[in-house]
Amino acid sequence: MTEAKGREINADVIDEDADDEDAQKDRYLTFKTGDEDFGIDIASVIEIIGLQKITAVPDMPDFIKGVINLRGKVIPVLDVRSRFRLPAIEYNERSCVIVVSIKDLNIGLLVDAVREVMNIPAANLSSAHNISGKGHGRFVGAMGRVGDDVKIILDLEKLLKENEMAWLSEAGSAQAPGGG
Repeated sequence: MTEAKGREINADVIDEDADDEDAQKDRYLTFKTGDEDFGIDIASVIEIIGLQKITAVPDMPDFIKGVINLRGKVIPVLDVRSRFRLPAIEYNERSCVIVVSIKDLNIGLLVDAVREVMNIPAANLSSAHNISGKGHGRFVGAMGRVGDDVKIILDLEKLLKENEMAWLSEAGSAQAPGGG
């Protein structure tokens, strides 16, 4: 799926009609982290890139791995494994960064592997209020039924607290040297 480490992934999982709101309705990009498949609303996805050099930033939470230079823009990278308190792994050629927009801030989500774009109608979504709590269940927006499987649909806005958004906003407001 990737040409080479650090290069952009051929994201044929994202429709060419991505700007068309109706084409995005009920569509979720699914990815694997740990033993589970998660989904995020495709409307939030900007692009998928291969794993590249991440520059550490001092005084950030452990789950913020640092920043990357994406065509002259500094993008903070959140390690989903670390955020969910899963054991660390050695990332490989399937590992990638999903660049998403959360509250007008572009953030990279480091995941084990991207799966596919799935259509999950609203009728197949169940509330996650009974699993929300202080653990990583608080990040869950809904549970999506797909055949006999369940996909955990994340609420991207709950991945970060307000103070964490402020930190990342500062880190992401920089422009990479030589970028433009």
